Amino acid sequence: MSKTSHWDKVYSEKAPDTVSWYAPHLDKSLALIERTAESKDAAIIDVGGGEATLIDDLLARGYRDLSMLDISQAAIDGCKKRLGDAADRISWLAADITQVELPAQRYDIWHDRAVFHFLTEAWQREAYVRQVIRAMKPGGNVIVATFGPEGPLSCSGLETVRYDSDGLHGEFGERFKLVESAIELHATPFGSTQQFLYCYCKVA
Repeated sequence: MSKTSHWDKVYSEKAPDTVSWYAPHLDKSLALIERTAESKDAAIIDVGGGEATLIDDLLARGYRDLSMLDISQAAIDGCKKRLGDAADRISWLAADITQVELPAQRYDIWHDRAVFHFLTEAWQREAYVRQVIRAMKPGGNVIVATFGPEGPLSCSGLETVRYDSDGLHGEFGERFKLVESAIELHATPFGSTQQFLYCYCKVA
């Protein structure tokens, strides 16, 4: 099964609040975005947004230039249905982040919670980083959250890669200045806990 088919199946068969990564609001992500956005016109892309409510909360806070990319059209359709008419204010991209060609120097803020740790092959990670370098404006802000050193080794039937801050920053390289990192303990809908690592970098 292709990755696209896998994730379409997940989002078609499971309610948004029954997947392990679900949270009513992505508070850590929101706080970092709010802190790094210079204005409500900041161009923000949420990579692998799935059916998370981050895009709803950014709209509610008045952000006007929002894009959401996900490999699953089913996830995007779910978000659109939830948002109703407000969905017209979002730029939607159904694509594999390792293969799509994003516009050059388009975004001020790149947000990814739980995509990068699914990239188990070196070429996938290298392709992802190339996308970030191409798509971000100079001095842009990159927020990436993966499973931390004590996080799961797999998720939704797929293997994952766990990171500490040095390991994650090392995947991105010298063009990215690490500003801060933090561990978040995510409470799943099933009563368990997942360790996430957030890294916030600026593009040189």
